[in-house]
Amino acid sequence: MMNRLLIKNILLNGERCDILINGNIIEKIGSTLSEQTDRVIEGNGKYVIPGFINMHTHAAMTIMRGVGEDLYLKDWLHNRIWPTESKLTGEMVYWGTKLACLEMIKSGTTCFNDQYWFLTEAAKAAEEMGLRSFQPFVILDLMDESKASSIIEECEKAYVKSRQWNNRNTFAIGVHSPYSVSSKMLKWASDFARERELLVHLHLSETQQENTDCLRENGLTPTRYLDSLGVLGPNVLAAHCLWIDDEDIPILADRGVTVIHNINSNLKIASGYRFKYNEFRDAGVCVTLGTDGCASSNNLDMLETMKTSALIQKGWRMDPTSLPLDELMGLATNQAASALGIKAGKIEQGYLADLSLVDVNNFAFTPNINFLANLVYSANSSCIDTVICDGRIVMENRVVKGEAEILENVNRLYSQLI
Repeated sequence: MMNRLLIKNILLNGERCDILINGNIIEKIGSTLSEQTDRVIEGNGKYVIPGFINMHTHAAMTIMRGVGEDLYLKDWLHNRIWPTESKLTGEMVYWGTKLACLEMIKSGTTCFNDQYWFLTEAAKAAEEMGLRSFQPFVILDLMDESKASSIIEECEKAYVKSRQWNNRNTFAIGVHSPYSVSSKMLKWASDFARERELLVHLHLSETQQENTDCLRENGLTPTRYLDSLGVLGPNVLAAHCLWIDDEDIPILADRGVTVIHNINSNLKIASGYRFKYNEFRDAGVCVTLGTDGCASSNNLDMLETMKTSALIQKGWRMDPTSLPLDELMGLATNQAASALGIKAGKIEQGYLADLSLVDVNNFAFTPNINFLANLVYSANSSCIDTVICDGRIVMENRVVKGEAEILENVNRLYSQLI
């Protein structure tokens, strides 16, 4: 029998209402609902918003937070991250992912698109924490085609094993990037995913150097190189896309590729800041937001990502109308859900019950003239009071079950890693 949950006296778009959740679906929204339910939450004038969707992260990198500071991306990857990751164990990824889920829950995220190692442990952690996740098998051969057979075998086994996951975890393919994966593996991964209707999550044009190198080696930008291999399509989620030229944009639009903006890691590693949001939007490209991993952006706070994304857009364009609040909220919720193929990101009847209750009884929302403006520009993630994912309460009154155990285990394990 499905659980039924009733949220009373909550504010949705400024109007007071009740929300009935049946199982994992929003069944009714109305005034003075009096349905028989297993549990009632009193909203007490709090606001309800869709759960945020973090479209690009490397969740277990929480265990490496602060390991490589003040470095360029190439130096950061080759001299700090990849050597450190060579020491990772499944236990480290399990607890690191649980820490990531804890942080995301505390900041109102109900779904994340991951890309990391030890897939079984990562999926188990997400399942236990109650979040929705997309878990790609990572393909990274560092241009060594002799690794192809072992990668293919491991990927096929992981795909079969993923059928045992619960319905909140979804298997995907994670191609690291066109500069770290051989053309043979790029094409194989794309075909494997397309044949099984899987998403492909990759890094694209994160740095200017990446573009320069690709032009020198292949005579094409990374976007046009991937397109020449037949990789690009509506199942592709492309993180960063910071150094995209005017000829790349219509290709991404025509192929239906989703672009993921990760402003905080771009700024911190000094990859750049002139993300072409207006140009992508006007061309019909679906744009979404991500935090990246904690080893590069240091946190997984989508509210901070939203604020910085909007401010930088307005700043570099010298246009205060760029990336307005209603568009910004869509990037973090319903547009991301659409890209992932899930019916979420809206508080409407028939949608997945992935939502957060926001406590507005504090200085950041006083006066509460414009709720979205206060949420993004004035408040921080401490305003997120209660989080519901898939119809289940994963945080209430800012309490998440098992928090102390997660912190204890990460503190026990990180010293072994670094």
